Amino acid sequence: MVNVISDTVETVPTPVGDARITWHRARGARAVVALGHGAGGGIEARDLAALAAALPPHGWTVALVEQPWRVAGKKLAPAPKTLDAAWTALWPALAAPGLPVVAGGRSAGARVACRTADALGAAAVLALSFPLHPPGKPERSRVDELTGAGVPALVVQGGRDPFGRPEEFPPGHEPVEVPYADHGFAVPKSADLGQEEAVTILTDAVLGWLGDLPRLRE
Repeated sequence: MVNVISDTVETVPTPVGDARITWHRARGARAVVALGHGAGGGIEARDLAALAAALPPHGWTVALVEQPWRVAGKKLAPAPKTLDAAWTALWPALAAPGLPVVAGGRSAGARVACRTADALGAAAVLALSFPLHPPGKPERSRVDELTGAGVPALVVQGGRDPFGRPEEFPPGHEPVEVPYADHGFAVPKSADLGQEEAVTILTDAVLGWLGDLPRLRE
């Protein structure tokens, strides 16, 4: 295990307003795992909070990124190009520790990471609850964003996510499935596994994947 350095919060100016990074640093970290939130919530989301707790003891610094609209207290996320512009502007702060950066996030945050990964030089993409399509509208697929990321990618998806069930993903991008979980990785009380076990499936999958990424072993 690696010692964890105390958390810090950094405000980063962008052309579309101030963003905020909450750092969960690992001493002797091998990489920064940067995670953006979704369109309906912030960095307190179940999956983001779990990874911020689980990854640093194993040598991965986690940077939880709050988009400017969220920092400003607005309720609705702006257009994708605005999200991408903010993420691109704050990227130098994520890269400042001089470590490889894994770009990631949940839902809309995962889309941002996929769309910008190649241009920004991300080491890989971690897509949590990737919104493959709007609920009930599989014809409006966003698969091109995922397949076009240009870097190694891991998708972790709830088994009953209405934005895209695991079996809907294309070959080569099959997700790690969290059984019974919805878009927020919540599992019903009637499920054969508990909420803590569901979250552990997610964190264990991410830890194993990070450890196997060739670029992070160099």
